[in-house]
Amino acid sequence: MFKKIYPREKYIGRIRPFFDSDIIKIITGIRRCGKSCILKGIINELLEKGTEEKKIIYIPLDNRGYKNIKTPEQLEERIESMISEDGFYYLFIDEVQNVAGFESIVQAYAEDGFSVFLTGSNSYLLSDEISTKLTGRYLTFEVFTLDFSEYLQMKEFFRLSVHEDIREEFNEYILNGGFPKALEFPDIDSRQVYTRGIIEEIFEKDVKRRKRISNIPVFERVQSFLLNNYSSTFSLSKLTEYLRKEGFSFKDATVRGYIEDLKKAKIVYECNRFDLKSNRSIKREQKYYLADLAIYFATNTDNVVNYGSSLENIVYHYLISHGYQVSVGRIGKLECDFIVRDKNQKYAYIQVTYSLQAGDIDSAKKLKEREYRPFRFIKDGYPRYIISLDTFRDQQEGVHHINAIDLFLGKEVI
Repeated sequence: MFKKIYPREKYIGRIRPFFDSDIIKIITGIRRCGKSCILKGIINELLEKGTEEKKIIYIPLDNRGYKNIKTPEQLEERIESMISEDGFYYLFIDEVQNVAGFESIVQAYAEDGFSVFLTGSNSYLLSDEISTKLTGRYLTFEVFTLDFSEYLQMKEFFRLSVHEDIREEFNEYILNGGFPKALEFPDIDSRQVYTRGIIEEIFEKDVKRRKRISNIPVFERVQSFLLNNYSSTFSLSKLTEYLRKEGFSFKDATVRGYIEDLKKAKIVYECNRFDLKSNRSIKREQKYYLADLAIYFATNTDNVVNYGSSLENIVYHYLISHGYQVSVGRIGKLECDFIVRDKNQKYAYIQVTYSLQAGDIDSAKKLKEREYRPFRFIKDGYPRYIISLDTFRDQQEGVHHINAIDLFLGKEVI
């Protein structure tokens, strides 16, 4: 049994119904978000429920003693060496992309009735290649970095100090981000050094090495632009115009490809706009959100927090990690931050703002008018929410005002 593994029930609970299924379970997510620990958490749970240890085969291909497994034949030989008798087995393979051509092997074991769990590089596991090679016999479970509730629970699990003032803890969370291992380090400087190392590893292993980026300067400028404009309206034409003014030469398709590479590596997430008047998606206008805010703070020279953009980024990940379908809404020239649809096909409209309060009465009125106005042009009766960090609730015009921290901690629901 693995010791000191924080059990992330948010994800293990989704996988649990398939523990004994022969459908291959693929766990994806940005590097170092905790995929390996989720595998270990599942193994711990199986052992606690009485599964014999000899019925669990665990192959961490990035670990010492396993790194020499590079071919399907070597992988099969190692698996066979761990089978002591006929019957049902749980097969866990971590960083499976280290073995070129692994698909035929894992599919063969799944067809023999084994319960197979995989983790690996997103740039491969989310590509069209694996979908054709595994012929639909798999489920994908996406894992994100720690949300605020998990962040607090993990600190308590490892007996780390937690601020009495929850808002102070939330401010630290924005800067520290949610990469689980970062909590092992004592201060923000060391956590940011760790995060920078993660980002360099992702670019090297999941982007540059796999795609063999031909125009490194343009790729780095595209990367910098997306990382520095998270939660902001994005236009590919404006980006290409900006890059050409800086003297770069490239094809528009190259820039689009680099954005796709950043998305596949799970560094950024794309959220398309939906026009409520025409009732259709607007592909040319998107927003991009970071996989974790620590990516921004670790790759920039200052820690000045744009709380509005940061809160919107965190709300976006709260929504998608809880299974909502999310779009950015447009109503004429007005924008509604999010249109969301839950698993029951119910819709809701959401505005996100740091605060509805301001220095004087006139400023407060203007601020509230900006946030409430888009809702007035929505004709249907679906719920409308404003999410902010205010402790005082400003309930007007049938709009529900939710404190963001209460939402993240499960005290409020959408």
